[in-house]
Amino acid sequence: MLIVQKFGGTSVGDLDRIGNVASRVSATKKEGNDVIVVVSAMSGETNKLVGYAEHFSSHPAAAEMDMLLSAGERVTASLLAIALQEMGHDATAMTGRKAGIVTDVNHTKARIERIDPEVMQNAVKSGKIIVVAGFQGVNEAGDVTTLGRGGSDLSAVAIAGALKADLCEIYTDVSGIYTTDPRIEPKAKKLDKISYDEMLELASLGAKVLQNRSVEMAKKLNVNLVTRTSFSNEEGTLITKEENIMEAPLVSGIALDRNQARISLMGVKDRPGIASDIFNRLATAEVNVDMIIQNKAHDGATNIDFTVPVGDLFDAKEIVDSFVQDGEIKADSYNEEICKVSVVGVGMRSHAGVAAKAFSTMAENNININMISTSEIKISMVIDEKYAELAVRGLHDAYELEK
Repeated sequence: MLIVQKFGGTSVGDLDRIGNVASRVSATKKEGNDVIVVVSAMSGETNKLVGYAEHFSSHPAAAEMDMLLSAGERVTASLLAIALQEMGHDATAMTGRKAGIVTDVNHTKARIERIDPEVMQNAVKSGKIIVVAGFQGVNEAGDVTTLGRGGSDLSAVAIAGALKADLCEIYTDVSGIYTTDPRIEPKAKKLDKISYDEMLELASLGAKVLQNRSVEMAKKLNVNLVTRTSFSNEEGTLITKEENIMEAPLVSGIALDRNQARISLMGVKDRPGIASDIFNRLATAEVNVDMIIQNKAHDGATNIDFTVPVGDLFDAKEIVDSFVQDGEIKADSYNEEICKVSVVGVGMRSHAGVAAKAFSTMAENNININMISTSEIKISMVIDEKYAELAVRGLHDAYELEK
């Protein structure tokens, strides 16, 4: 088998942990597998490099930041290759450039356009263990680029897809995907398998184990993805095609997103295109609008409520205020004391009553639902933030996810 293994910052946080990773990689190789390893920077290294840059400039150039920040992963890759060589393995460290990772031109948030796998393929054929510095590539002009948040996971999935690896293992400090956050609900159960679509929903709804960009790429490239811990030999969670899961559960998980703010627009002028104008302006400013509710007011004007991530609230306020000043919105209000709790499961497609159970559970716990959004495999509800954990535990019990 060809296995791609990715180790995050906590897994390679110090020299002892890099040694532990080397032992794990060595064991995988000794089992007869070909191995490509992708590594993040050591814990805290990226923040340290950012601090160095900010010593000289409050707004350093993006291209120089990419050159600087990519060094963190190169350090880890070199150290791991050295450790593996001392164990008797033929190991080689590669930068994103040498691994053939080609990106677009955007610095600090580049997207992978293609991977030229020839160098890696030749190294694998000769029996080498390849250790790739994650989070980075080069654009067509040869400039170093970085991939943004979750970039090392992206590197690993893209490499697994390009080389048609049998498995891509993402090692973190978490042992897999759980039915909900175990810190909120101690009865949360680790899932053996979950579909790409369910994982995408959970990732976008607040689950922190994987970034949705990585899951999207795994689905597109048909990469079997496993997330597991590097601190034990415990089995992880397989993220795969829906048809690979024999008996999909009705509900797979409950997600909680506290990073939400609600914006209420009262007395929106009754003219064709006003909603389009508002939301186009928000889109242009890259404000990520989630749920939207529109109601006719008594005077013929419209009331519109919508949610945005807390980090987008400042930009959203500026845009809304401009419409208020122009007289197209009578009043606006903002509420950051909310959260979004979601029920996710592919089994919803073929079972009725999932939504009814969610709503009745909220009622039984005296939790008022402010907004509702649904899709084929998801029900999301906006509630007051003070009820967040009560809602998660109530829904987890209602769907008997501990079983």
